[in-house]
Amino acid sequence: MSRNLYILAASLFLFALISGGMALVPSSFQPGLPANGTLWRTIAIFLLLCALIAALIGMLSNLFEQVDRRSEQARQERRRRRRGNRDF
Repeated sequence: MSRNLYILAASLFLFALISGGMALVPSSFQPGLPANGTLWRTIAIFLLLCALIAALIGMLSNLFEQVDRRSEQARQERRRRRRGNRDF
């Protein structure tokens, strides 16, 4: 699941870069698009914020998955050791 969130964060970051670039382009090159540079900057900031949030959620979910995996391995190892002691 964290891989999907990383891909989402990268996509949002790419769109934020494109929006930031559109804020620098003169309005004569943007027929039919919003020509206000502040609108493009606002969109870029919003997309960047969403990308950072998605990346943070991806890192946290990866961290918790790793903790769950290691605790499960430790539980199985303790169980194996207990069963090994009973056999003797």
